[in-house]
Amino acid sequence: MRFAGFSLALSPILILSACQQGAAANQAAPASVPGSATVATTQDVTLTAADGTSIFGTYYRAAKPKALILLFHQAGSSRHEYDPIAPRLAAEGYEALAIDQRSGGTLYGPNATVDHLGHSADYRAAEADLQAALDWAGKQGRPVILWGSSYSAALVFRIAAANPGKVAAVIAFSPGEYLWQPHLVAAAAGKVTVPVFVTSARDADEIAAARTILAASPAATKVQFVPPRAGIHGASALRSDRNAAGAADYWHAVDAFLAKLTH
Repeated sequence: MRFAGFSLALSPILILSACQQGAAANQAAPASVPGSATVATTQDVTLTAADGTSIFGTYYRAAKPKALILLFHQAGSSRHEYDPIAPRLAAEGYEALAIDQRSGGTLYGPNATVDHLGHSADYRAAEADLQAALDWAGKQGRPVILWGSSYSAALVFRIAAANPGKVAAVIAFSPGEYLWQPHLVAAAAGKVTVPVFVTSARDADEIAAARTILAASPAATKVQFVPPRAGIHGASALRSDRNAAGAADYWHAVDAFLAKLTH
């Protein structure tokens, strides 16, 4: 299949791994990849959501980009959740935009959007921030992959469902029915036909929630990764400082999924 002139060589089978808007940019300092000499060039980016709210983010450039990944954080967090993750993605050829959603906090560092707004908003309001990021990404001329963590892993299904033809794939860390009405996420997943990857903590309830949402999608290519060793909630499962025993397993699964999209 093709997306924006980008070839996606994908298997049409379900894969389950159970074991093993106005925008302003200013040049910022390069970000290094832990354990590597590779340096990702970054830019500060300010987006404007539909309601006029300013959304602050960091854009990670790749030398020969295969796609653009939009990185959305979990509750109480910020774009800094991805400080050690986005540079590695850029080194692997995936440009990335990590934003501070208006529903967040200082779990990994300051949230400039919340600071500017003066308070943290609810998940429903933050949906407009994800849409603003997608609108910005659509102008960059690359296939766009949505990547969510916890509550934003729920919202990415709604954004993908509302924007057919604008999203190449969905990656969701610890998705669940966290939103303002029951079953909204599964209903949205039912409209998502692009490739989907879901994962979770090594927790029976999280695994079941991710499985239910994935099952609702009619996508031909669907992957659920269940960590075989250590697992934690959200995208921070990829951070070795938070998940020393299991981060490599998550990276292996994510890299394998991305490779299916880009080769």
